[in-house]
Amino acid sequence: MQTNTPPRGARGTRRRIRLTRRGRIALIATGAVVAGTAVAVPLLMTDDEGESRPTSLVIPEGRRATQVYAAIDKTLALPAGTTKKSLAKAELELPNDAEGNPEGYLFPATYPLGENPTPEKLLTAMVDAANKKFTGAPVAAGAQRNALNVYQAVTIASIVQAEAATKEDMGKVARVIFNRLERGMPLQMDSTINYALGRSTLKTTTDDTKIDSPYNSYQRMGLPPTPIANPGEDAMHAAINPTPGDWLYFVTVKPGDTRFTADYAEHRRNVAEFNRVGQSASGETRDK
Repeated sequence: MQTNTPPRGARGTRRRIRLTRRGRIALIATGAVVAGTAVAVPLLMTDDEGESRPTSLVIPEGRRATQVYAAIDKTLALPAGTTKKSLAKAELELPNDAEGNPEGYLFPATYPLGENPTPEKLLTAMVDAANKKFTGAPVAAGAQRNALNVYQAVTIASIVQAEAATKEDMGKVARVIFNRLERGMPLQMDSTINYALGRSTLKTTTDDTKIDSPYNSYQRMGLPPTPIANPGEDAMHAAINPTPGDWLYFVTVKPGDTRFTADYAEHRRNVAEFNRVGQSASGETRDK
């Protein structure tokens, strides 16, 4: 993600500059744009008849609820859509703000299947794990310290999880989010656009930023109405303990080189360098 709104009062043409963090890395490293679609890893064992069957389900950090549902269906050999339909029966203990939507609360971890596994049991285990991680005193106090409730902190953590290239960058991305919110600037996060469109593509177009959605952080102010994925502990820690700084913009010029700045002109120079590096790696010109 590249935030591209100059500070109020800045002069000159405002050219839209958008590429997701993962898009930049893929472009530079491989010269191709390939969206990651892996959602979970079942741990297998061989039974007495020599057939492999899953014993545990690993949910990686940053997966969306729809991806988790699909992973459960696949692991339990259920028809597609079964887990999503089971939400009403699961009676999940979600915060009131979630309004029954478990996005953000399907905690990434390894879940043993046990005897007679069901979608309801797995979903309940995930939400229970999230509640243990998110509703304790450290997170609640951290959220309050930043004038947030826990659900808002989880929402920020989900964006951080999607946008940050490294654990170190997570705190800086969180700070960009806070700084832009405090200044009344739109977040302009490509990860929210992808969520709105239900995709994992690495390229965001101008038309994409015009979609009518509460998750369109180019058009809507403030946080999206729900988390956009299920964050891990590192992202949550960053959301309540953002790194001190005045940054408003960031761009990953190349793998391992994400540049944060508060100066729009400097950000434009960083983006120009990214475009040069990306074009050299891929042989194509990106949206500018």
